[in-house]
Amino acid sequence: MGKNVRLYDLARRLGIASKDLVKLVQGEGIEVTSHMSSVDSDTADLIMDIFSSSAETKKGMEVAVKPTPTQEPEPLKVQEKKVQGKKDALAEAVKEKKPEIKPEVKPDVKPETKKPDKPTPPARPTIEMTEAITVKELAEKMGVPPPQVIKALIKMGIMANINQILDIDAAVSVAEKFGFNVKSIDLEGEKLFPGEQEDERLLKPRPPVVTIMGHVDHGKTSLLDAIRKSRIAATEAGGITQHIGAYKVRLDKGEIVFLDTPGHEAFTAMRARGARVTDIVVLVVAADDGVMPQTVEAIDHAKAAGVPIIVAINKIDKPNADPQRVKNELTKYDLLPEAWGGNTIFVEISAKQRINLDLLLEMILLQAEMMELKANPNRPAKGTILEARLDKGRGPVATVLVQNGTLRIGDPFVSGLYYGKVRAMIDDMGHKVKEAGPSTPVEVLGLTGVPSAGDSFIVVSDERKARQIALSRQEKQREEELSKSAKVSLEDLYRKIQEGDVQELRLVVKADTQGSVEAIKESLEKLSTPRVRLKVIHGAVGAITETDVMLASASNAIILGFNVRPEVKARISAEKEKVDIRLYNVIYDAISDVKKAMEGLLKPTYKEVILGQAEIQEVFSISKVGMVAGCRVLSGKMVRNAEIRLIRNGVVVHQGRIASLKRFKEDVKEVASGFECGISLENYNDIKRGDIIEAFSYEEVASKL
Repeated sequence: MGKNVRLYDLARRLGIASKDLVKLVQGEGIEVTSHMSSVDSDTADLIMDIFSSSAETKKGMEVAVKPTPTQEPEPLKVQEKKVQGKKDALAEAVKEKKPEIKPEVKPDVKPETKKPDKPTPPARPTIEMTEAITVKELAEKMGVPPPQVIKALIKMGIMANINQILDIDAAVSVAEKFGFNVKSIDLEGEKLFPGEQEDERLLKPRPPVVTIMGHVDHGKTSLLDAIRKSRIAATEAGGITQHIGAYKVRLDKGEIVFLDTPGHEAFTAMRARGARVTDIVVLVVAADDGVMPQTVEAIDHAKAAGVPIIVAINKIDKPNADPQRVKNELTKYDLLPEAWGGNTIFVEISAKQRINLDLLLEMILLQAEMMELKANPNRPAKGTILEARLDKGRGPVATVLVQNGTLRIGDPFVSGLYYGKVRAMIDDMGHKVKEAGPSTPVEVLGLTGVPSAGDSFIVVSDERKARQIALSRQEKQREEELSKSAKVSLEDLYRKIQEGDVQELRLVVKADTQGSVEAIKESLEKLSTPRVRLKVIHGAVGAITETDVMLASASNAIILGFNVRPEVKARISAEKEKVDIRLYNVIYDAISDVKKAMEGLLKPTYKEVILGQAEIQEVFSISKVGMVAGCRVLSGKMVRNAEIRLIRNGVVVHQGRIASLKRFKEDVKEVASGFECGISLENYNDIKRGDIIEAFSYEEVASKL
């Protein structure tokens, strides 16, 4: 049994229906959703132990009930077809067989009749399926006319035509109805490539993939500059790296592939992705700064990925450099230098002065040699998307790190939700190449869309298959999005009312690369609080378009652009629709502005301000007006239409508003302290001498997060 086993495979082994097994497993408290759910080998063994005995008992009971009618007529029919007109021979044959069957039915029918049942499940033909398959292909695999397959789908409630792409669940259900077992092949699994675990003779050494990690401004990109003798940092806004870069360095002793991951905390996800595809992590720590928060974060990512760490203590040429302090601090994180009895390689370097760079490269190659990194170049390519963007002249462009196999011009592939055919490949030096082997970063042209950074990149047999798989994935994502935006039930509505009024700030994020989109979304979503929720309703690569403006207008959202500009039509539409577009090239400013916008969404708090107090000295009854209080203002002032409290013997007996305020016979806006005035209250006449009228107002105070 492999690492993971599908439930329908277990059901076949137990000889029970998949639905029944799902219900039984759920009843035992094991979390599964459908017959396509996978369980690990231990759980599978447990399920087999629980249900195999009951399944065998049911089978035995069925065999004990139906042995005679099934075994008697079958030989008779066969004999009648083969030997027609020879009744005596048939009678003799039946007589001979009956005494053999009857004694076995009573005492030992279970072990004898169970044996012929065992070969039945394996006898069912097995077909293989990938993530997506058309109705026509399914019919061809089963050898069944397509109209019959369509008829079966209609009975299941699926209206399909011959070229309809079916998801794996529907295809498995149809195949089982026609008596076929299904072996599901995950596109990203090893089964797609027969011989993935091939013999050692096919594997050849490959260059190590090294990720440069560390805190912001500790010299990661400067180190790459020194190694490549180039100027990477000069092209980045603010002098910090905000994208993933991949570079191959060719040395006398071998080749090394470097990944430069950004150091700012907003790019945690990008650094984590870099650690997943890497073989060795070079942790850069500034000798004058020491261990910082992102340094610790980088250590955690590297340890989670299970890759060895080489520490490069940079900036040793500075006057206040203290490499010993850095080593002492790193011992807290289980990074002990070899000189101190540990197993972590430490190299003291200066990227700007090019001190000990050769030693660092030699240590990297030594570590790679100990790891014995190998790959098979003679197989379809498989890799990971490091970065993807929408280029105005070339369309979708993806930076791919080929991890196994060889990628060639013309290869059809699937990457995330998109497919394509390799039209051109460009290496890290800007040269066009025709093929890329293992551990080679290349820019690939020919995609139908912009995949997400971190998506797998897999070469398939033909473009038609790639298109089917991509369309199937897109359909699944569309269904997930529709389910997320389903209408709220009464229960949900009541729950939200109980939780209180939740304000929401909606954003449309556009950036120059997919990695930046993900990083910005992650940073902004961290700003959400119980009082204000931030929701990125759309995030994509490329310039801000008119469609983005229309979406923001309909959703009452703000558009945030990172290293991109709005198109002319988009700018005109934004002015017309009054949509706010904010443009940034450094993420610090974006986060700060969004936080201020969120604070503006909070309902303001109101502070009560006492305006003044007046004592009622006389009460007058005036026709058509009602009771009027003759008052003297004791403190502050009385303001027309102000909120008031009527206080009698220290107790508030009424709260309302001033209906009219007069001094002598003239209406006035306010009466200051020490003056007399006439006051009538709105819809209230129960006033008495000695009552105090207290006027007040509410002052709005802006809320803060």
